[in-house]
Amino acid sequence: MADQTDTAVEAGDTDRRFFGQPWALAHIFGVEMWERFSFYGMQAILLIYMYYTVTEGGLGIDRAVATGIVGAYGGTVYLCTILGAWVADRLLGSERVLFYSAIVIMCGHIALALLPAVWGLGVGLVLVAVGSGGLKANATSVVGTLYAPGDARRNGGFSLFYLGINLGAFLGPIVTGALQTSLGFHWGFGAAAVGMALGLVQYSFGRRQLPESARVVPNPLPASRRGLMIAVAAAGIVVIAALVLLGIIRPDNLADVVIIVVVAASIAYFAVIASSKRITATERSRVFAFIPLFIVNVGFWSLYQQQFTLLTIYSDERLNRNILGWEMPISWVNSINPIFVIVLSGVFAAIWTRLGARQPGAPVKFSVGAIVMGVAFLLFLPWANGPANATPLLAITGILFVFTIAELFISPPGLAVSTALAPERFHTQMVALYFLSVALGTALAGWLAGFYDPKNEVPYFSILGFIAIGLGVALLLMSKPVLVLMKGVR
Repeated sequence: MADQTDTAVEAGDTDRRFFGQPWALAHIFGVEMWERFSFYGMQAILLIYMYYTVTEGGLGIDRAVATGIVGAYGGTVYLCTILGAWVADRLLGSERVLFYSAIVIMCGHIALALLPAVWGLGVGLVLVAVGSGGLKANATSVVGTLYAPGDARRNGGFSLFYLGINLGAFLGPIVTGALQTSLGFHWGFGAAAVGMALGLVQYSFGRRQLPESARVVPNPLPASRRGLMIAVAAAGIVVIAALVLLGIIRPDNLADVVIIVVVAASIAYFAVIASSKRITATERSRVFAFIPLFIVNVGFWSLYQQQFTLLTIYSDERLNRNILGWEMPISWVNSINPIFVIVLSGVFAAIWTRLGARQPGAPVKFSVGAIVMGVAFLLFLPWANGPANATPLLAITGILFVFTIAELFISPPGLAVSTALAPERFHTQMVALYFLSVALGTALAGWLAGFYDPKNEVPYFSILGFIAIGLGVALLLMSKPVLVLMKGVR
């Protein structure tokens, strides 16, 4: 197997057919772009599908309950990244998990498009959440296998890969929103299914060109333990089904359940890592340094992810979407942020590269990200409690520009610092902790949006905006002690 891997890497060194990158990158680029197309396209119309009345083509679910479901679904996606990483590391390898996850995602969108009422919603969201978590956890890993250590094209390859992510995120809401307004919600969900199918077909033909290292199982689960793992998984499914059937887990408390589960998992992860006798004193100090970053990251994502809850409601009831007599679909607002990410991510990368060792450390970047995110919420206040559908589109565009600035200060450095602070024996668990912070913030975004009232907006935007600013300022004041705990990591 080692010989096959070496041969694949050597071939990749000379293969520059995809904008100077290995041709195999085109297939991962494609499946990830179409997955993001389907994911964001579906999510852009999901909330209004739930709370619109039956006569409007929706399900007529209470709006506060609907926002909680969207938040719980988003949090579950990030929880499933941990499951996807474990399956790749112990059972199947990253490439196979990526392929099978894409199939599960497609089935989820088909369920949303074809199955009626709440059953279609439930089956579809579960499948998309599990599949997206698996694909998200492994696509980046598979890209990494295309490059030998020290290959100067690696950063450029990942830049192309992330361009695919944002192209999909930009196009998805435009297509699904146009179909939803002209033909109905299920046509929009169907477009998401077709998009994922296109990506899957392309990847099916191209996956053979990937290096054998993408299929390697790094830490195979012993055969003697597989029966136990199957029994544990089956028991977990039975317990969840029983809780649903007994009415303990319900649509109106789903966000609460996900929040509790993520908090418990996060505390357990921190406790296990910090108390381990297999880490050094320096590594333990770095784990403690990650705690304030974790908290601020939760606060950031609890506001940022309201693009799919609060902003959807706001675009429906408060935004003037009239352009020269034509009304823009609600979902198109979700395509604004990806444009800014595409334009500004290169700018930020160039700035950090130019600053080099003089660039601010992770605590300062996290602080600025949280403060800017809080400011973005305060920017809603000039139009608070105004007439229905009166907020200018230009104002929302400006606010989403600020959203993007905040994102680029905190999101790209987040995963990087979590890997840098990770103890050698707990590298994957620290990455899991980072994703748990995103999961918790996303679930909170849905829960918080349930308190939003278009007729009384000032308290909502003010309280959340100042809380985020307060978190950022607190971390900024603590930045030097945190850097000391980070023991040389910045």
